[in-house]
Order: sequence, then structure tokens, then C-alpha cells
Amino acid sequence: MRGPLVECVPNFSEGRNPELVGALARAIVAAGGVKLLDVHSDPDHNRSVITFAGGPEAVLEAAVIGAGLAAERIDLRRHQGAHPRIGACDVLPFVPLVGVDLKECAGLARRAAQEIWRRFQVPAYLYEAAATRADRRDLAAIRRGQYERLRELVKTDPARRPDIGGPELHPTAGAVAVGARHILIAFNVELSGGDLGVARAIAARIRSSAGGLAGVKAMGVWLASCGRAQVSMNLTDWERTPPGRALEAVAAEAARLGAGIARAEVVGLAPRAALESLALSPFPVAGADNVLEDRLAAAFADQ
Repeated sequence: MRGPLVECVPNFSEGRNPELVGALARAIVAAGGVKLLDVHSDPDHNRSVITFAGGPEAVLEAAVIGAGLAAERIDLRRHQGAHPRIGACDVLPFVPLVGVDLKECAGLARRAAQEIWRRFQVPAYLYEAAATRADRRDLAAIRRGQYERLRELVKTDPARRPDIGGPELHPTAGAVAVGARHILIAFNVELSGGDLGVARAIAARIRSSAGGLAGVKAMGVWLASCGRAQVSMNLTDWERTPPGRALEAVAAEAARLGAGIARAEVVGLAPRAALESLALSPFPVAGADNVLEDRLAAAFADQ
């Protein structure tokens, strides 16, 4: 593709209804000027990640339309899943790829947040590079308490109110966290022979905030569908900690605690160089061929 290229990776609070997830993907593409790169759904997390890319203005409009449809179709009062969330469209990150920088993506994020509020009355929190408050750069801080707690706190605690819109959350769609960041890799490892406590202990040891691996955010969750515990990670600095290194660390901690590794998965897309770190993994890894560069080349081959 000629000209600037931005990636957007909205996370929607729906992973069990393929028809609705498909409708979200179609609405995003129908906005025009963007290419769908990947759709990943997880019924245990009850969450879907849709990846698309295009020029900055086209991506902005497609992101707003996707968030609006999610607000119309997803009711958080009935939503249950293993992953923390505050909104129907839970997070909406803009990622610079070609000819655009993080500052420009932060501007897109703020404009998107304003439009989502104006059109759909869903308030927004701004995170990472788009944040206007230092205490909101970290997404986990924004999501503390999740939708159920946050919808009550915004009524009494000014420090927890949205950056744009509100002050109360949308009654069914909650709020959306809109941000700008560099490429992040979502990477999950399922344990064999370990319970939720083991997964949480491993997550606590490897996360960067506790002195573990650089650029790693981690939590332990239970997957009811397969009866396994999972270490769910976001690799925010994949050059320092690629998926292969994260998998090695989880395996070492699991062995120390008497557990093993059942499988791992890459959620969405990742740079080729990052996925190469998994080439010699002794464990099965789903999504190890989800190469971002290949999807982009195929999607924009005619441009």
C-alpha cells in the first residue's frame, strides 16, 4: 500500500457468538478503505480480537463504526468471561506501521474517542501514548474493578471518571479504552497438571512489574472448556522478550511448581522475527504462522 498505514486491533467482549463477531468484522470492512487481516475468538475469555489496517482516516472511521455496533449488540450486564473488561468494545488501540508515528496514532485515538462518545454515548478512557493523565497510561489501572465495579465508582469518585464523555458509563456497553501503542503480541500458555493458583504464581513471577521479563504483562486464568489453567500474556516489548523466551520462562516456572505445558497460542498477528523465536519450541503452538508482514502483503497486493 502506498501512503501511511495504521493497524487497529479492537478487542470486543464477545467470543461465543460467531454470527455477531462476523457482523463486527463485516461492519469494519464496509466502512471502506481498510483491509481485514485477522479475527480471533476465545470462548473462555469470551473475547474476540479483530485486526485490520489501512490509511489513518479510513482506520479511524472503521474503528468508530465497529465500536458503535458493539455498543448496540453487546450487553455487559449479561457478559461473563475469564478476561477483565470494562466495555463492549473493551480496548481500541491504534498502531503505527508505515509512514506514521506514535504521536499521530495518539491523535487518531483521541479523535476516535470523541466520535464514539458523540455518536453512541459510550464514554472513553485514554491509555498508553494517547493518555492525558500519567496514571492512565497503564490499561490495567483503568480496568481495575471491571465494568461492574467501575460503573458504581464513577458516580462517586471523580478520579475514576472517563476522560471523554460520561461521567457515568453507558448502561449496557460500559466504556471503551482507546489508545495508541507499538506492536504488542498477545501470547497464551496452557498448563498441564496445574491449577489456577499455579498459573497465577507463574504470572506473578514473570511479569515485568515484579522484576520478571522485560515488557511482559501476565495473569493466570481458568479455561473451563478444557479444564486447564492458562498464563495469559501481553508482550509489549517483543524484541526484548519474544514469544519463545516467554514460553521458556513459563515452562521453567511450571516445572518448578510441578506442572507442565499443554500448548501455547499466538492471539492475532505478530512480526515474522518474533514468531521465529518459536521455531524450536518443543510444545505445540497455535498461530505460530500468523505473520503480520504476510497478511499485510496479501491484503494490499493490489495497491
